[in-house]
Amino acid sequence: TQRLTRAVGKSKSMDMHLTGRFMDAAEAERCGLVSRVVPVARLMEEVTKAAQKIVEKSAVTAMVVKECVNRAQETTLAEGLLFERRMFHAAFATDDQKEGMAAFLEKRQPQFRDR
Repeated sequence: TQRLTRAVGKSKSMDMHLTGRFMDAAEAERCGLVSRVVPVARLMEEVTKAAQKIVEKSAVTAMVVKECVNRAQETTLAEGLLFERRMFHAAFATDDQKEGMAAFLEKRQPQFRDR
């Protein structure tokens, strides 16, 4: 009950819990429970495309983003912003940040080393 309420809001959670009603994929997407819905026939293609986009980024940055997003649901806004600021400063000191900035200025794809 706790997680669903945080994800979809009080009224939708109450409706589902008290009536036993399930939501379909389209409704889950509309209320933000899932990020996107694709036809089953294209599922692996879409997963592969998303995974490729993720692995092209810095693993250090991906880790920082995941931690900040996860914290956002567990803390107050003020605590979350403080944590995010600390993580931003730590990430800014990484080799990947320097490579990302250099690649941007040189108009080329970055070669991240995950450090």
